[in-house]
Amino acid sequence: MGESRTRPLRPTYPRRVSGAYGRVLVVDDNKVIRQLIKVNLELEGFEVVTAADGAECLDLVHQVCPDVITLDVVMPRLDGIQTAIRLRADPRTRDLPVAVVSACTPYEVDSGVAAGVDAFLAKPFEPSELVRIVHRLMRGEDTQSLDGRHGAGRAGSPAG
Repeated sequence: MGESRTRPLRPTYPRRVSGAYGRVLVVDDNKVIRQLIKVNLELEGFEVVTAADGAECLDLVHQVCPDVITLDVVMPRLDGIQTAIRLRADPRTRDLPVAVVSACTPYEVDSGVAAGVDAFLAKPFEPSELVRIVHRLMRGEDTQSLDGRHGAGRAGSPAG
């Protein structure tokens, strides 16, 4: 008696976590890569929430309120480029920093720049480089993209 059988359907996330540098939503269909990114960011003091694809990312983003999102490109249901396009189309997530962590082929980089992606990190990556990019995105600093341009920029912006 006194117990409730109802449980919340999804966890809720407070806007800030004490002691954390910020919250990162890591989106990758490969569980091992998700865990690798998560562990490396958590070791540096970030709070990390994960999603297995773009559709799950879009379901979680408003509950999680991340400071930065990392996206793989090739994923089932909704790929990273389409996810970035949808994030940029939503006024609530339009200015949220997004980094692509993927193979970063010329096609992915060009498509990512057009979709408004802020930074690119090619797999396999150095964990320290991942942490550096996430820190810089959280501070709103320019990041170096793979194709040598500073701050990949967003479609329609002077940098893009």
